[in-house]
Amino acid sequence: MMRKVIAILMTISLILVVGCQSQEHNESSPTTKSSAPVIGLSFDSFVIERWTRDRDVFVSTASELGADVNVQSAGGDTDTQIQQIKYFIEIEVDAIVIITADAFKLADVLHEAKGKGIPVICYDRIVMNGDADLYISFNNETVGKEMAQAICKNVPDGGTIIEIMGPETDYNVAQVMKGFDSVCQEHNMNITLKYNCDNWKPELAYDFVNEHFDEISKADAIMCGNDALAGEAIHALAERGYAGKIFVTGQDGDLEACQRLVEGTQLVTVYKPVEKLASLAAECAVKLAQGKELGDTDLFFDGSQDVPYIAIKPSGVTRENLDEVIIDSGFHLRDEVYMKRAS
Repeated sequence: MMRKVIAILMTISLILVVGCQSQEHNESSPTTKSSAPVIGLSFDSFVIERWTRDRDVFVSTASELGADVNVQSAGGDTDTQIQQIKYFIEIEVDAIVIITADAFKLADVLHEAKGKGIPVICYDRIVMNGDADLYISFNNETVGKEMAQAICKNVPDGGTIIEIMGPETDYNVAQVMKGFDSVCQEHNMNITLKYNCDNWKPELAYDFVNEHFDEISKADAIMCGNDALAGEAIHALAERGYAGKIFVTGQDGDLEACQRLVEGTQLVTVYKPVEKLASLAAECAVKLAQGKELGDTDLFFDGSQDVPYIAIKPSGVTRENLDEVIIDSGFHLRDEVYMKRAS
């Protein structure tokens, strides 16, 4: 009981302080209740559109299951995220869920949490060598394959592709590229330029296209690591009259990406049912916080050992199946998706 009281007082104090510094935290960090397990949820940042949806579904599901969630965002800074996780350890939360800012630098703090008896879940992104109690994500190799298959369906074998990816510190990037490159190799595609956007900053994709436009203008397709990068790459192409002339891929099913599918400026986005992922992750976090078993899972090698793994299958979305996958599922509203076409 004393542990919970201390956690309550410190969590309330943090929320008051952070609320003055960041509206983002103030909106998503509820005060804790003495009768409820407390889950610390640490986001890399909210730069990527989908993260706010993940957050809201996770918090809502955990609340329905009787748990409170303390949400933090590191603003893309690894050192900040480490300090936030240390704070969770200090106030003795019952479980920690991490969307890591760096796949390789958080292992020590994860071990510290586990040493204190606090279970840890890696959400969407693995922490290598972290010995997490659960890694829950989408099948990232399938994401890459879906992008490549859409390109290879529209580009003859031997075509030219540019790759604009996320940061190498995100291990999902390596997994996506493994799937993407495996399909491209089957079709003898030529990858002529590769670029990693630090911290998933979309503006870097815009700059890269402008800086290498002479070569990019001759390419058949641009593989973009997510929809935000795709949007800025297409922005740069549009300014030069090339939007729709070069196939562009993305992932996440962002609203603007779906609108670009309708316009014909983006070839494919890979839809990932984040509500399913977030709600399942919340259920698992509450189980671990209560000392319960997760049940059967797959295994994922984190660089040093196998950790429990749950993977959810993504779906490639093009103009042809947009209504079926995106609208019929309720992920986005029809009026919003077709807004640009109507205008």
